[in-house]
Amino acid sequence: MPDAFVLFKTEPACERDVYLSLTEMDSVQELHALYGKFDILARISAPDSNSLTLMLMNDIRQIGGVKDTQTLIAVDV
Repeated sequence: MPDAFVLFKTEPACERDVYLSLTEMDSVQELHALYGKFDILARISAPDSNSLTLMLMNDIRQIGGVKDTQTLIAVDV
C-alpha cells in the first residue's frame, strides 16, 4: 500500500478547517498541526499508486483553504 506525506500551507486562519476536513478522509492515516513553514502534515495511504495519484489530485489538493502543498511519496528500499 503506497503512502505519501503531504505538507500543507493554508490560507490565514484556515488551519483548523483544513485539519478538520482531513480528519474526515479515510485515506488520512496520520495528521499533525505544525509550526513553521508548513501548517499541517498528513500521511495518506491508498491501495495502489494510481489510486494515490487520483486521491492527491482530486481530493487532497481541492480542500478549501489550502494555499499550497508539497507531496513526498514514500518508497521501499
